[in-house]
Amino acid sequence: MTRTRTAMLAALTLVAGASGTALAAQSASAGAAAAACTVDYQVQNDWGSGFTAAVTVTNNGAATSSWSLGWTYAGSQKVTSGWNAKISQSGAAVTVTNESYNGTLSTGGSASFGFQGTYSGSNAIPATFTLNGVTCNTDGGTDPTDPTDPTDPTDPTGPSARVDNPYDGAKVYVNPEWSANAAAEPGGDRIANEPTGVWLDRTAAIEGVNGGMSLRDHLDAALEQKGSGEMVVQLVIYNLPGRDCSALASNGELGPTEIDRYKTEYIDPIKEILGDSKYSSLRIVTTVEIDSLPNLVTNTGSRPTAVPACDTMKANGNYVKGVGYALAQLGDVPNVYNYIDAGHHGWIGWDDNFGASADVIKQAATAEGATIGDVHGFITNTANYSALKEENFGIDDSVNGTSVRQSKWVDWNRYVDELSFAQAFRNELVSKGFDSGIGMLIDTSRNGWGGSARPAGPGPQTSVDAYVDGGRFDRRIHPGNWCNQSGAGLGERPQASPAAGIDAYVWMKPPGESDGASEAIDNDEGKGFDRMCDPTYEGNVRNGNSPSGALPNAPISGKWFSAQFQELMKNAYPPLS
Repeated sequence: MTRTRTAMLAALTLVAGASGTALAAQSASAGAAAAACTVDYQVQNDWGSGFTAAVTVTNNGAATSSWSLGWTYAGSQKVTSGWNAKISQSGAAVTVTNESYNGTLSTGGSASFGFQGTYSGSNAIPATFTLNGVTCNTDGGTDPTDPTDPTDPTDPTGPSARVDNPYDGAKVYVNPEWSANAAAEPGGDRIANEPTGVWLDRTAAIEGVNGGMSLRDHLDAALEQKGSGEMVVQLVIYNLPGRDCSALASNGELGPTEIDRYKTEYIDPIKEILGDSKYSSLRIVTTVEIDSLPNLVTNTGSRPTAVPACDTMKANGNYVKGVGYALAQLGDVPNVYNYIDAGHHGWIGWDDNFGASADVIKQAATAEGATIGDVHGFITNTANYSALKEENFGIDDSVNGTSVRQSKWVDWNRYVDELSFAQAFRNELVSKGFDSGIGMLIDTSRNGWGGSARPAGPGPQTSVDAYVDGGRFDRRIHPGNWCNQSGAGLGERPQASPAAGIDAYVWMKPPGESDGASEAIDNDEGKGFDRMCDPTYEGNVRNGNSPSGALPNAPISGKWFSAQFQELMKNAYPPLS
């Protein structure tokens, strides 16, 4: 990535709870007394001679029907183009006024705009802002020249500024609990020191479940592993109200309407812990609410894959609100890097899902006080099995005049593997307004598909189906199968910057933890029995009415599944030594 998220270097009062870095200001609307506001200015992409920036102004006082924001650069910066506002510059002074569609700022309302500029020398951040002609309040503010000021990102004792790619040059936290389970398996010591995600899949996980490690325990352990270098900690934020509306195996503890509990009992405590200055030297990657937002596109309305529970979540808006709130609150913590879950190619790679899913993600990223500046990137294939790269056939291939897209396996999808999908979806998200420097993560924990079943070359060209089926690495019966897949293997080991636009390959899903029970099992975690985890199930419309391909004798989701772990090691690709 090439985004730098900057702090304000100004003697101004910081406002707690604002998205990003905020300034306490005074604004005045016509005929009204001065009213408090916040301004969030973020340099997102800086390439040495130019930059892009995103700005959000939030009105915390009386409503106004128009606004004008001003600042003066200390350096040579020149605004060359902008969007979502009218931007002019005279010398070093910049004036930004609203467009016709975003002039009204109600109490608590926000407007966002962005721009591109050039500079030479340094790209100093504006020290003072005015809103509707009134200068930001300098009373009681923090002093950026004070070396003990904890809000100053240049303070060596304070938190580090965000980096472009948090994985570059950093170790990644090894979860001691998962590592112990892996090491206890025959041959498991070969991968027991690989980094995996820490799943906060219910409120109790914050304090630790059944004597297990709490969130603070994990962060403390990460500090010990960190030493003098950089350390990434990977957290899975996964507890939306009405969670996983299309899959029963991972239903959660919160009902569809319990958005307030999600905010106050789940996200707020996590934010408080992550914001502890003790942990400011860690790079904390949050993967936000897997398997959520694309459901609002693919499993609602008149589609044959529609599920009533997903219609409910689309109607009440609580997926969008929950993700937006998580991004806004966690994005306030200077060393947190938010990555939104973006499904996988076998879910949203079709034309009618692709752009629509990006639209829903954009909606969530600008809800509940969040801005696109709160999003550092996206993650695909979380806890899934889609092959990283199919090398024996491509989407543009044809057999006897029949396109690969017409094969039963591809079924008119635009993508045949996860890498091509992630790179293309990144471009789609940028076209929707996300920063051009966003990076993608790909979960490779279970998509290796090695072992004796891995094809050595393309399939026969007797038919397009024979060609695809004979050459594909992904050996699932259907790409819609997601539960404890038979024949799956460990994929690429976690690594930083492995391909263009990709921040890292990660093992966000800890290998060996079940996707769901193969038969109904009573539990106190709210997790239901999903027939897709039953190896005898013959399927439904979402997997082409195909057999589930699931392993037998599986425990409920998240529990250790030794047989799966052994299968993943046996079929690993690259193979384990």
